[in-house]
Amino acid sequence: MMQNPNRLFNTFFLPTALVLAMSMTGCSDKSATDNNASKSAAVDPSVLADTQELVVNNAAEPESLDPHKVSGVPEANIDRQIFEGLTNTDAEGKTIPGIATSWESEDNKVWTFKLRDAKWSNGDPVTAEDFAYSMRRLVDPNTASPYASYLVDAKVVGADQIVDGKAALDTLGVKAIDDKTLQITLSQPVPYFPDMLIHNSVKPVHKKTVEAFGDKWTDPANIVVNGPYKPSQWQVNDKIVLTRNPSYYDDANTTINKITMLAIPSSTTDVARYQAGEIDITYNDVPTEQFASLKEQLGDQLRVAPYLCTYYYEFNTVKPPFNDPKVRRALALALDRDTIVDKVIGQGQTAAYQLTPPATNGDVKNAPEWSTWDKEKRIAEAKKLLNEAGYSDSKPLKFELLYNTNDNHKKTAVAATSLWKQALGFVDVTLTNKEWKTYLDTRRNGDYQIARAGWCGDYNEPSAFLNILKSDNSGNYGKYNSANFDSLMAKTLQAGVTPEQRGGIYKQAEVQLDQDMPLLNMYHYVSPRLIKPYVVGFPSQDILGNWQGKDLSIAKH
Repeated sequence: MMQNPNRLFNTFFLPTALVLAMSMTGCSDKSATDNNASKSAAVDPSVLADTQELVVNNAAEPESLDPHKVSGVPEANIDRQIFEGLTNTDAEGKTIPGIATSWESEDNKVWTFKLRDAKWSNGDPVTAEDFAYSMRRLVDPNTASPYASYLVDAKVVGADQIVDGKAALDTLGVKAIDDKTLQITLSQPVPYFPDMLIHNSVKPVHKKTVEAFGDKWTDPANIVVNGPYKPSQWQVNDKIVLTRNPSYYDDANTTINKITMLAIPSSTTDVARYQAGEIDITYNDVPTEQFASLKEQLGDQLRVAPYLCTYYYEFNTVKPPFNDPKVRRALALALDRDTIVDKVIGQGQTAAYQLTPPATNGDVKNAPEWSTWDKEKRIAEAKKLLNEAGYSDSKPLKFELLYNTNDNHKKTAVAATSLWKQALGFVDVTLTNKEWKTYLDTRRNGDYQIARAGWCGDYNEPSAFLNILKSDNSGNYGKYNSANFDSLMAKTLQAGVTPEQRGGIYKQAEVQLDQDMPLLNMYHYVSPRLIKPYVVGFPSQDILGNWQGKDLSIAKH
């Protein structure tokens, strides 16, 4: 996931990925198209409003629309409307055909994808080489993608060497067999590989446009896309307007003509504009102090859905004072998560003692012994650890806590600071907030001590969370480094590992994280947002939160 301001159909439970792809997705373009048509046919045109336009708050000004240069949920929310990858997700978050109509592999290492007839918004055909070029661009050190290691995690041949600058781009294990056939070769079997391809970072970009306009290729005047919508207007720190792309292969089954994505970071303002009729769908971050009253006033318009994300504080493990694991562990023990969850947030979130949300496919659950201790015992142990690290009333622990501008993040940071002060006494915290793009740059540059963060699964499998803490992962901003953790994650993809064994290894990895405490896991998310009753088709069962405008419509109202 991506940074939260984020699908799995269980390939590894079947004997071969070939059987899965054949049975779950169909193997023809007709199968995928018919599925889309039946979805649209479910809405009677006679009940649709004459004006099919949608206004959605996206909570932040995106740092880019380039899918290879972003890592956040706000960016993915836009890119999902304008680019389509090899695979996609349905309303339940299951992997379905995207530009690829089918895929197969006899060994979960060599994967072959068959592409549908699709066009870019300028009329060019979408080809297998477009995907090969885009994947090479993702791992190219010159791109400097925050997701550069995604194909390393996916075990695509050559990705690790290219990312490290030790091999040429053409050594990447991606090859266009012909215009409609893409072959991707992995160094190890990855049974959930098609599920990884729903992610933003592996969506295609139009080579000629990128090369012609450089950093300006995403400007509305220049951009070429292959998704259902195309940016037509971009007012910085205000809105991005998306309009129908008539060249999209399934445009006939798309109903919404225009989507306006707003960049309102304040959840209070978001709700106020919703109530004023200016917004149809809020961001999934309803103000905590308004939650109960909004539920009473608006009833079913306030929807609380499951969401595969974890909220945590990320320690910079190479920068004092958090280069000392005793200090990290002390703060983790002393924080009263139940108070945060029940009294500060209070929307259905659950206290987190592991990075992987328990709802993730694979059933990875690790409850450390200290999570069962009472408050007094936790605090006593935390004080002991801090004393051993050299902190006391005469030498208080001082540090800066970074968070991105947001009402609820501020409330959480203020509450956490107060709880630490109450429990430990000798803790002095300075709170620093920065707008979204600056916050991301600060974290990526390692210019922080502890930072608010959130991670949403890029796909529904434990590796989507645990991979970000591997020592070579491009999203490991806290510079956590554990040879044992890296070894455990490598074992999950060794030949012959069963799903049950893989789950056991993931649990061992969570145990290692608990011992080292690179993250202070706080809570597992839910997704509370306001949605106008005339918005039809917004998914309620997709725990990945991958809503798509092409699947929505506006009813008469």
